[in-house]
Amino acid sequence: MAVPAPAPAEQTGWAVQTPGPIGTGPLARVRRDVPVPGPGELLLNVEACGVCRTDLHLAEGDLPPHRPSTVPGHEIVGRVAALGDGTGLFRIGDRVGGAWLRGTCGSCRYCRGGRENLCPRSVYTGWDADGGFAGTALVPEAFAYRLPDDRDAARLAPLLCAGIIGYRSLRRSALPEGGRLGIYGFGASAHLAAQVALAEGATVHVLTRSAQARALALELGAASAGGAYDRPPEPLDSAILFAPVGDLVPVALEALDRSGTLAVAGIHLSDIPVLNYQRHLFQERSLRSVTSNTREDGREFLALAERVGIRVTVSPYPLSRADQALADLAADRVNGAAVLVPDRL
Repeated sequence: MAVPAPAPAEQTGWAVQTPGPIGTGPLARVRRDVPVPGPGELLLNVEACGVCRTDLHLAEGDLPPHRPSTVPGHEIVGRVAALGDGTGLFRIGDRVGGAWLRGTCGSCRYCRGGRENLCPRSVYTGWDADGGFAGTALVPEAFAYRLPDDRDAARLAPLLCAGIIGYRSLRRSALPEGGRLGIYGFGASAHLAAQVALAEGATVHVLTRSAQARALALELGAASAGGAYDRPPEPLDSAILFAPVGDLVPVALEALDRSGTLAVAGIHLSDIPVLNYQRHLFQERSLRSVTSNTREDGREFLALAERVGIRVTVSPYPLSRADQALADLAADRVNGAAVLVPDRL
C-alpha cells in the first residue's frame, strides 16, 4: 500500500531552460510543486546531489534535451519521504541513492543478456525525468541503491555516477593485473577510478592540464602526473580518457604499449582527429567506448568503495549556487567533485 507524500508544497530548484554556453545562463531557478511518487517510485528529500560533467553537457546543449525545462542532477543522496504503490524494499527515512540509469525495458536482448546499459529504451535521471538539483526527487525503487547511514552525504553523492562510470571505464580498459594505467583528465570520476586501480595493484600515470588535479593525483598515489599532452614516463597497458577532448584520443593511443586498450569514458566527446594506422592502432591496440552502466556495476562499485575506503574529494556548493558550480566545472576550477547541498537556514 502506498504511503502518501505530505500535502503538496512548493520547492525551489534549477532547470535547463535554454541550452547554450554556460556564460549565457542556461540553468535557471524554478519553483515547482513537490512531486507525488507514482507506482514503484520513492520520493527522496535530497541531502546532496553531485554535479556531473553530463549535467554541463545537457546545460550547454552538447546533449540534446529529451524534454523541456528538465531539472538536472543524477548523483542523488536522500532520505525516503514517501512511497508509491508497489514499493517494498525501502521504508520511510531510509537513505537511498539515485543514479544516472533510471529505467530499462527489461525485455530486449541487451537487458536479457546482462547489458542493460545498452537498452534502446533506457531512460536517465536528469535527462528524461527531473533530477536532484532541487529539494526533492523521485527515484524508481528498482534502480535505487541502499546507502550507509554513517557517511557524509556529500561524499557519497559522487560515487553514484562519477564512481560507477569510472569503475565501468576501468573494466572496459582491460587493465591487466599489476598493469600500467594512464588517466587523461582528473576530475570527479578519474580520481575515484584511480584509487580502485591503485588498490588493485596498478601503476597509475595521470595526464591533465590542471595543476591542482596533478597535485591531487600524486597525493592519492599516482606514480606520475603530467600535462594532458605529455608522454607518460613508460608505455601504458591501458588508458582511460575522461576529458571530453577528442584531440587526446591519438595522444593516448600513441602512449599505449602493444595490445593496449584505450577506453573513452564520456557520454560526449569533441571530434577525433584522423588516426594514423601505424602510429595509433597497429600492434593490436584497441579503442573502446563506455556507455552508461548496469545496476550490477553500481552494486559492485559501491561495495568495493566501502571495502577499500575510497577517499572522495569534494567541493561543496549550496543548492542556491548550482549555476556557479556548473560554471566552475566548465572552467576546471573544481577540485575533485562538485556537490550541491541544501542551503543552511
